Amino acid sequence: MKWTYTIQTEGLTVEQLLRDEWRLSKKQVHELRMAKGILDADETPIRWNEPLAAGTPVVIQLADTVSPHVPEPNPDVSIVFEDDHLLIACKPKGMPTHPNDPGQSGTLLNGVLGYVHAHGGTYAEHVHRLDQGTSGLVLFAKHPVVKNALDRMLEDRQITREYLAEVEGNIQKNGGTITAPIGRDRHHPTRRHISPSGQPAITHYSVTARRKGTTELRLTLDTGRTHQIRVHLASIGHPITGDELYGGAADSAGTYKLHAFRMTFIHPFTGKKLTAQN
Repeated sequence: MKWTYTIQTEGLTVEQLLRDEWRLSKKQVHELRMAKGILDADETPIRWNEPLAAGTPVVIQLADTVSPHVPEPNPDVSIVFEDDHLLIACKPKGMPTHPNDPGQSGTLLNGVLGYVHAHGGTYAEHVHRLDQGTSGLVLFAKHPVVKNALDRMLEDRQITREYLAEVEGNIQKNGGTITAPIGRDRHHPTRRHISPSGQPAITHYSVTARRKGTTELRLTLDTGRTHQIRVHLASIGHPITGDELYGGAADSAGTYKLHAFRMTFIHPFTGKKLTAQN
């Protein structure tokens, strides 16, 4: 694929653009250099250490990358936002985010790949994941360069994800922050628990509604630990409704009530604020 990027900062070099602005890996920068993948407006290779004027168009040319996963048409997968570089899809409850074994199908990634293939593409990769029982928005990269850039943004907490949950009981405070490290539970293959030796984890919540026997919350995360929201809410005595793994009573629908409803970040290539909601 090929696209044009306009230099935003006076005197920026191609090397600085890739290494400092987009924060690509050393391997990816090296591959782009060897492939002469950065061109000027006439599609002539640019000198990587030459300062460029703000407003200079730079053409990025990438070889097509083929995903190793199985593309699969899936009408249950809806696309909330898409451009040439990334897309945001909504995952239904009960669907895994990605395959865990070669050839596995029926996941959100398989459905997104089916959509991408139907529109002439060959690659899609998830930037983060949701638990199988959690519904909502998942961000996908449509080529390896944006995947690398989005991975760095996620590490630096530049991608804000907001969740809605219904929990058991009446939370007295209107809002708060749960700060408790999370580690593996050695007595269970998938469960996590609060552990002094676990990874730091921070969850912010605010009450949006109170109902008979339950409280509805809006949540944001400073970290992205496995099962973080579920573990943190259970740790304060208010497990998510239906989340039997963490002490919640069984829900009539057999699912727990957690939904990733909004995502906000600055697009790494356009510089524009992007907000998706479902």
